[in-house]
Amino acid sequence: MAEIQPGIVNTGQNGGGEYLMPGLIELHTDNLERCVSPRPGIKWPLTAAVSYHDRDLISSGITTVCDAIAIGDIKPNSVRLKDFGSMIETIFERQKSGKLLTNHRLHLRCEISFEGICNFAEQYAANPLLSLMSLMDHTPGQRQFVSIEKYKEYYMGKYGISEAEMKNFIGYRQDIQKQYAAKNRQGLVDIAKEHKISLASHDDATINHVEEAVENGAVLSEFPTTLTAAKAAHNYGLKVLMGAPTLVLGGSHSGNVSAIELVEQNLVDVISSDYVPRSLLQSVFLISHKTNKPVYETMKLVTTNPAKTINLFEDRGSLEVGKCADLITVYDDGIVPHLTSVVVNGFRVA
Repeated sequence: MAEIQPGIVNTGQNGGGEYLMPGLIELHTDNLERCVSPRPGIKWPLTAAVSYHDRDLISSGITTVCDAIAIGDIKPNSVRLKDFGSMIETIFERQKSGKLLTNHRLHLRCEISFEGICNFAEQYAANPLLSLMSLMDHTPGQRQFVSIEKYKEYYMGKYGISEAEMKNFIGYRQDIQKQYAAKNRQGLVDIAKEHKISLASHDDATINHVEEAVENGAVLSEFPTTLTAAKAAHNYGLKVLMGAPTLVLGGSHSGNVSAIELVEQNLVDVISSDYVPRSLLQSVFLISHKTNKPVYETMKLVTTNPAKTINLFEDRGSLEVGKCADLITVYDDGIVPHLTSVVVNGFRVA
């Protein structure tokens, strides 16, 4: 951005009451997985899927994204085991060739109970676009899935696992967690420290989880599942990230703490669109309406704060001279905000 002078412009445009905001910054979206596999058993051509994903983001006002690519999974032959490498490479190739509109960076979602997770993470540790690593543990009976019944409901629906198969499946998940999780956690922490990668915890449920994250050097607590964990994270100086879809829907599909409850207690620093890109912009206005905070304050949850979390605030996250001219204009009708333009590096792209 070259110049900002109130009342003094060479050319201009009357916004007619619209909001002018920095481009949105997304730290955790697995929208690409949906584009690659729009239905169970369907695999879309990867280059087209990346293009669809990029257009989903830019048409949602997201000008910088950390694509959350999951490495390690609990189901053989899943997209997360077979295709994560080609997904990453396709994104980088398309971005390098100038074919993508959003600025794409990398967030490695690391399932710590997966045997080979450290080897996979090491492959990308030196990549300059790697901005964030999160340590995930989706073992049944803790964190996101304290309720075994909720775990059954989720995975039977997602993977088509039968009721009869679930008992063995749950036992298997718990066994491999005991075998690999502690060693892999330490290995991933060492990789993050060596390469100066921002680290996030995931689904913290207890004070012990938060203290473990602090000891690991985490700067972000993603989707804490309880009020206790969210308060502890804030007390220890971690930024707290919650999902925009839970704000729009009014609750968590896993029965965990309400995101709006944490927002109302000023315990949320960053909002993520998670699996619905358009929910990110909507969350800014939803929070403003519910808390009576001005939009210029609530928008920091999707601009300034995420930029600071991954050390990008020097060149984006606010409208200031010398920063990237990434900005959006928005009309709010009181129900759903409507994006009216998107500008990236000074050029209108949507």
